[in-house]
Amino acid sequence: MSGFDAAVRFAQELIRIPGLSGEEGAVSARVEAEFRALGFEEVRTDDVGNVIGVVRGTGSGPRVLLNCHLDVVAEGDPEGWEYPPFSGVVAEGHLHGRGAMDIKGPLALQTHVAAALRGRATGDIVVAHTVYEERGGLGMDRLLAEDAVHADLCIIGESTHGDVCIGHRGRAEVEVVLGGRAGHASAPDRARNALTYLPEVLRGIERAAVDLPTDPVLGPSTLAATSVEVRPESRNVIPDEVVVTVDWRILPGMGESALLDRIRGAVEAALGTSVNECGVTVRMARERQRTWTGREFDSGLLTPGFLTDPGDPLVVEACRLVGRRRSEGPAVARPWTFATDGGWSSGVYGIPTIGFAPGEERYAHTNRERLDLEEARWCWDRYLELIPGLQLALG
Repeated sequence: MSGFDAAVRFAQELIRIPGLSGEEGAVSARVEAEFRALGFEEVRTDDVGNVIGVVRGTGSGPRVLLNCHLDVVAEGDPEGWEYPPFSGVVAEGHLHGRGAMDIKGPLALQTHVAAALRGRATGDIVVAHTVYEERGGLGMDRLLAEDAVHADLCIIGESTHGDVCIGHRGRAEVEVVLGGRAGHASAPDRARNALTYLPEVLRGIERAAVDLPTDPVLGPSTLAATSVEVRPESRNVIPDEVVVTVDWRILPGMGESALLDRIRGAVEAALGTSVNECGVTVRMARERQRTWTGREFDSGLLTPGFLTDPGDPLVVEACRLVGRRRSEGPAVARPWTFATDGGWSSGVYGIPTIGFAPGEERYAHTNRERLDLEEARWCWDRYLELIPGLQLALG
């Protein structure tokens, strides 16, 4: 069996193991077993559940970090899928199922490519697949902060459709909380309805979204209200709290305080008074994240953005080495539309970072998720040239 075929079989096995954020234990165990079977060195699972292994280089060349994530999003209604979401079916030239392209297919590819490069890579190849990417990137942050994994270059395996991706906007989740006093719906005069200021708050959020900054490569920052939660949820109780969630796609360098100040100012303008007078609070969303290994974190839901200069010699060489799948010339260098763990590796920890993998972004987080196996095989071949070539260029 060829290395590529073995990678596809491994991807099928991974798709058959569900693993939401915080529930990646069985996926981690299967990935660690594959690392050991392929002869990786220094194989371990760290205390947040990231799986790490090393393929030793032939010399002291640059160290390359290959990264995908272990978690997937929920599958939704299984009846809405053309093929069962956890079957790992290969049909019509595609690998189907939850995680096929986001990101178990590319994860399997990176893992087996690293093994195939034993004896060809001049520097070490560190393969580290991380937890909790879908909820802010806790795994990658812990990998680089606590484990202090060193690398001269990071290649993120999020789908690029064969292009070379060089960055993305970040994502911040902000909450606008409307406070009140709960009461029985039969006696509204005894309560203070937290819904009272909701129309003005939504208008304020719309106002905050006007004239946001833009980047010539990454595009515009965007902001939108995405949900309204009423607490308590009973329909015969006047709520004492309403939480409006705002999804903000931020550009690199946009700080937390500036984000909150912008929304707070726009909401106050819509209210015609201070948020304090109306019992309204603007805050970063936070959630208690518990890894499958038992560690707990109170984490803000903010994924950093990043941008590698498209004229950087690293990017230029990567595009030359990859080439274009269906035409002549170097690969296209472009940003992703969604956020990745590259925001941590590059934006926070300063590791030069690019992305390269098969898969079309339009299938991510949908019930049509699939990976084109012809494209995956092409990316396999390109990876075998890309990693040694970039080590030579960086060396």
